[in-house]
Amino acid sequence: MSLVVLAVDDEPPALDELAYLLNADGRVAHVHRAGDATEALRVLRDTEVDAVFLDIRMPGLDGMELARILRRFARPPAIVFVTAYDDGAVDAFDLGVTDYVRKPVRAERLGESIRRVSGLRSVTVPMQAVPADEPAIPVELAGTTRMLPRSSVRWVEAQGDYARLHTADASHLVRVSLATLAERWAEAGFVRIHRSYLVQLRLVAELRLTTSGYVVTVDEVELPVSRRHTRELKDKLIRAAKHDWTR
Repeated sequence: MSLVVLAVDDEPPALDELAYLLNADGRVAHVHRAGDATEALRVLRDTEVDAVFLDIRMPGLDGMELARILRRFARPPAIVFVTAYDDGAVDAFDLGVTDYVRKPVRAERLGESIRRVSGLRSVTVPMQAVPADEPAIPVELAGTTRMLPRSSVRWVEAQGDYARLHTADASHLVRVSLATLAERWAEAGFVRIHRSYLVQLRLVAELRLTTSGYVVTVDEVELPVSRRHTRELKDKLIRAAKHDWTR
């Protein structure tokens, strides 16, 4: 399908380059432009677009704030952040963006974003009837930014101001603190077991006492449980087990 998109960037050279690359892709039928969020909203007031390719750091209303407004639309466009920075990754995750592209933008990388947008727009039922996309967080993999589904994360390890997300077959370092993830992912079943570890509760195979204290096993990996978190973890495991018994 042919896409109608909106490119938003407060820097004219960056906006020109983004619009040029979008226009060069055969799946894009038309590219609207906006130099800031206010102008973008004026365009969106009169025009329905399939996707907004959006810079984050802009004067006035920034890209994150604009994205939050767009998510409240009855038929929200797909949102692709195009930015020179990676410190917005966790907020992008919370907003459920379609993709997160780092500047300088490469044609092949932008083409991947367009493919994702095309896939979303190929759904024939009304957008408001489609369940929200599963939350995903941007991660770097071999020089490319990928969107990692939260459901694939098994446990998280603190590494200074960063967090390492462990999946079944890989790990990814993201610029977000463990404390932030513990707060934001609590409703998804992630629990803090140690100042350095966060685990998906349903994946805990066992809680075991060793000579050095309690440990949990996730994917055959043993992770330490601090004394202050032991009682709470036991209670949560018992409640989860009772819930399974009574279903």
